Amino acid sequence: MNETGVDKVKFVDMTSSNDFYLFEVGCYKCEPSYSYGPIIRTRTIFHYVISGKGYLILDGKRFDIHANQGFLIPAKSMAFYEADKDDPWSYAWIHVDGPRSTELFASAGITAENPVFTPDGDASEIEVFISDIYDNSDKECYCYSKVYEFFNCLNTKSINKQPEVEIDPRLNYVKSAIRYIQLKYSEPINVEDIARACGLNRSYLTRVFKHATGYTPQLYLATYRIKKASELLCNTSESINNIAIMVGYCDAFTFSKAFKRYKDMSPSEYRKQHGVSQ
Repeated sequence: MNETGVDKVKFVDMTSSNDFYLFEVGCYKCEPSYSYGPIIRTRTIFHYVISGKGYLILDGKRFDIHANQGFLIPAKSMAFYEADKDDPWSYAWIHVDGPRSTELFASAGITAENPVFTPDGDASEIEVFISDIYDNSDKECYCYSKVYEFFNCLNTKSINKQPEVEIDPRLNYVKSAIRYIQLKYSEPINVEDIARACGLNRSYLTRVFKHATGYTPQLYLATYRIKKASELLCNTSESINNIAIMVGYCDAFTFSKAFKRYKDMSPSEYRKQHGVSQ
């Protein structure tokens, strides 16, 4: 974000999860005294201030906010916010709502009554999570995993976190499964291996994983492998056969079939289209 007044936004509509929905993600470098509102939003939005400062008025109460803080605008609340005239803020924002979003924000002490997120130490990785979601907004399963990491970061870093607010312990199983997949995707693992690593049986893991993300562990594993393969195709000159092995497939034929199913083109065509010669 180098240019003042430029709003970067991706509009998405991810509503498969039973925990939260993701609608928009973006960032903005405000001009001096830039303001928004008064407005009553139909969905919840969270801003993380990267630099500068400003203030929020939520349901008639004022909150002064500076860099490395965040603020929540809950659905159905009257809100107005304005950038400082001398040191206007830049912020990243995420438009997330759904069945358990209020609870997930509340676990970090972020509520309509206390909308300001004040971190315990550096919380700049929140900007990284939002940026990563922005850059991968076409990968629904991947974005869901990043939103979980975003909420986990809020909960870990907030000085106002509320330990008495219980988050469904099944989310820990989902996060463990995602971490295992991201660590071991290059090996010939399957859902049985993932379930075993999490201490669960396959059917239970599949049920809780799909409840949380809208996807089965098998689909998440497959899409993650294809994502990593796409990066290798674009950024390296490795052969198709080597890439197949590097992302956990036993041979190039099986890999190519899977890749075409997700990308509607062969690995070779994908590499050619993205400007990397073989």
